[in-house]
Amino acid sequence: MAREVWRDSAENEAASAVFHLMQQLIDQYRVNRPVMPLVVAQAEDAGAGPDIDSRVEQIVRQVHRANQLRRVPVKLLDDHGATPYEAALSMVRALTERPWETRGTSQYKPFTFPRSRLLDAIEQATATVLERQPERVSARSDRDERILEQLGSLRWRASRSGRNNWWDSLRASIRPETFLGAVFIAVLSVLLGEIGWLLTALVAAAALLGLAVVRLVTTAAPPLLWLRRASRWLATTSSLAASSTAYPSDGWSWFSPSRSWRVIRARAAAVAERVADAGAGVEHARQFHLELRVQALLEDLLDSYRPHAPDWRRGKRTVPPVVFLPTATHDNGGVLLINAINNVRSRRSEVDPLLLLASLPAAQIMRHTPPLPQEPAANSGAARSGARARYESWVDDLSVGQAPAAAVSLAWVLRLPLSTGQLTHEHAHAQLVTERVRRTWAWWVMSRTTVALVLVGALLGAFLWSEHWKETYCYGPLVGRNTDAVRLPGPEGAKECIGVATAPEVLFAEGNGLELSGVGEGVTFERIERAIRDQNADIKPGEPHVTIVYAGPLTGTDRNKEDTRKGLEELTGVFLHQRFVNETADRSVKLRVLTANGGQDMLRQTTAARKIVEVARRDPSVVGVVGLGRNTTESAAATGLLQRAGLPVVNTTNSDSDLAREYPNYFGLAATDEEQADVLGLLAGQLADKLQDPQAVVLSRRVGNEDKDRYTTEQRRVGKEMLETSGFTLPADSDDDGTQYSLSKDGGSANLDGPLQRICGGDRVPDALYFAGRVEDVNTLMSGLGQTSGCSEKAITVFTGDDLTKARFDDATKLAEKVTLYYGSTAPMSRGGGRTFYEDSRRSLESLLPEGKRLEPLPKGRPPYEDKLYASGQTVISYQATVALYAAATRSDNPRSAAETWATLYSVALHDMPTGTVTFRGTIPYAAQKVHGLNIMKVTRPGPDAEIRIVCGRATGDPAVLTRKDCRVR
Repeated sequence: MAREVWRDSAENEAASAVFHLMQQLIDQYRVNRPVMPLVVAQAEDAGAGPDIDSRVEQIVRQVHRANQLRRVPVKLLDDHGATPYEAALSMVRALTERPWETRGTSQYKPFTFPRSRLLDAIEQATATVLERQPERVSARSDRDERILEQLGSLRWRASRSGRNNWWDSLRASIRPETFLGAVFIAVLSVLLGEIGWLLTALVAAAALLGLAVVRLVTTAAPPLLWLRRASRWLATTSSLAASSTAYPSDGWSWFSPSRSWRVIRARAAAVAERVADAGAGVEHARQFHLELRVQALLEDLLDSYRPHAPDWRRGKRTVPPVVFLPTATHDNGGVLLINAINNVRSRRSEVDPLLLLASLPAAQIMRHTPPLPQEPAANSGAARSGARARYESWVDDLSVGQAPAAAVSLAWVLRLPLSTGQLTHEHAHAQLVTERVRRTWAWWVMSRTTVALVLVGALLGAFLWSEHWKETYCYGPLVGRNTDAVRLPGPEGAKECIGVATAPEVLFAEGNGLELSGVGEGVTFERIERAIRDQNADIKPGEPHVTIVYAGPLTGTDRNKEDTRKGLEELTGVFLHQRFVNETADRSVKLRVLTANGGQDMLRQTTAARKIVEVARRDPSVVGVVGLGRNTTESAAATGLLQRAGLPVVNTTNSDSDLAREYPNYFGLAATDEEQADVLGLLAGQLADKLQDPQAVVLSRRVGNEDKDRYTTEQRRVGKEMLETSGFTLPADSDDDGTQYSLSKDGGSANLDGPLQRICGGDRVPDALYFAGRVEDVNTLMSGLGQTSGCSEKAITVFTGDDLTKARFDDATKLAEKVTLYYGSTAPMSRGGGRTFYEDSRRSLESLLPEGKRLEPLPKGRPPYEDKLYASGQTVISYQATVALYAAATRSDNPRSAAETWATLYSVALHDMPTGTVTFRGTIPYAAQKVHGLNIMKVTRPGPDAEIRIVCGRATGDPAVLTRKDCRVR
């Protein structure tokens, strides 16, 4: 319910009638916007005395008081001026230059008067020129030019009081209570989270300087002058067309600044000429000047109620502006002002919102401004007496002569003749009440405060979302985030970047200074990843290419960068073939490589696989995946996801025995755990034959570790089966937890003390031990066997899987003199070819070093594959996997689809590769792939003096089945 703001008694019937009429006109404006009249109240009796006139005046003042506090824009005018013209002009200026009475409590922001301010500037420039040049110059063009120069110095704006310097502009730009200040602070808050404090400080300093400059320039000079509303009005209003016929005053255009500028200057000169004449007392010029100021006032008010404005001003202003003239006479300029408004309205085709209430003394007559006598010609003579002179005279009179004739009634004036009885008869003490005008929903929705709050809220929300995206995605700015790589918590709590690096900003190895070993020392992990990016960038748009995704463990713990060595070496193998294809051989079909991170120890394989599938759906050039070389509980699910997406997987070092049997898209290059156990069984059987009652035990990582390690689970199974088949007796409680070990809580070393005490402290120390663990646990095992009583005095044979290929038998491994270690190596480089591969790869890696630096040469006198760069086999196998997938994807030198690549892999045969012949010919889906090569390695005295030799093996692609004759225990 609206709040009451004013209450008073109606002193007479006339007061009540006028009050209710005015309130209806004001309150109905919101409903149907009625035409606003110029209401003139006057005593009907022309002979009424001053007392009656005073009562009429009090009615105007009472209506004024009634609307002062109800958010209606009102203005009470006083007469100030020596002549009616000056008084009327002073009242018009008061409406445009001084604040209206409801400035602080209006429905919407105060009115602006840009057109009136432009006329103010012309008046100021004219007055300045006339003061400096009191005598009229015979050449009008000279005065016009001086006036235009003065306008230029004023920047076409009326001068204002107060300073306008850089410091004031700067302070005004950043006040937090202003809309721009609030937005400025909110934007800085967002940038602080996006780009850090240093860059934000630089941006803030630049923005402050820019805001100060823009504020100073826009208040001191009119940029794009011809596009300003006031300039456009001056150049296009028909009221000035007749006044400036002698000037080139037609042709304003949005798209022609120079022509528009000429029009504006011409019309400004015409107005200045009339203003100068008005100052000299020319009546025609005075009437023109006053009516032009009134027209500018009405145009400005009409613009303040304009529909379809971006600020919804018409929906916010539901009451008209109301002007009160307590007493309007011919002498005080009131009647002249009412006549000017009436004349302007009569000429215009638009209805303005101004409502006026005035009181007229009973003795005064409300009539038109009397017709003016013909203005004498400036120059008499024959040249001015003919048709041309009449035309020019007619043109000069158009602006004034368009007003209705004096005999016609004032069309826009609503006269209210009030009888003496109405003015003197009390109206039963009738109560007059006004209520505050409610602000509309448009004000609440589009007010500065609401817009600022919404904008600040949106920016704050954007900031929070940006922070959320930055925590969710590896590259998650406010705009243009990349969703192919996400941040997930790693095994130790720290977040890892998991997924596919399709954005240049995503580098999984960024900051990882881990270097290659051996002859690759000096080439860092980060440099390898960037080199792959460079190779991708060199592929021109539209150039034939295929895309291979490498998926591996590209991140590890911060405290131990060695966790990522497997990923480094495998990615190096992928890069070597990419560089060979794109640069060395310069194949017609280029190779593009995307890196996908499965997290530390490949514990996020399914997430990486999902992201690979998403990328492949968008990019048809993706033909398959290389990697996924660690067997975890997610390996099967990840392979299944890629199968359903139609993507083949050429696996590197995953030795799972079931993947090939369960997923037809799986192509493995590593010998499976079952294959390795079968060959190790040849040696175990020979050892068992030499012993009486051979005893053995399987030692494995505890099932249920958070590392999701499936490799150790399968190793335990195949190791137990192998030992039993070979003739060893296992303890009855071999499946109990006593032969399983856990990892320390920090995910570091293996807790082997308890299991080794039970194994070595029993009645019978086992002759053989199958170690179903990871390479990082071998050092602890060797140390324990060499130091635990019972085992340290007995010769023990340890069998383990291919994970030991990554081992470095250096000072970190304790001596265990009586321990003999056998493990399978899935990269039998001693049985393959490709001898040029090693030197070519060394040169390719050397190209990644800074200019002038060189890599060490390959060792002489021993095979190159024994260098630490290649010894683990990771680089060689990933290289061969990339070669195989690329060969299948580019059969006949044409790019193939993923489905065609999948089918073609069954016919690939790559001879003379580092480990033999890489082929899948003869294999069928859902069956074990018997095409893997391996070597059985024997290690004695693990440590600095370790002796490593190859017991037996077969090359990749060799179908021969190894026998005891091939693998002899010596």
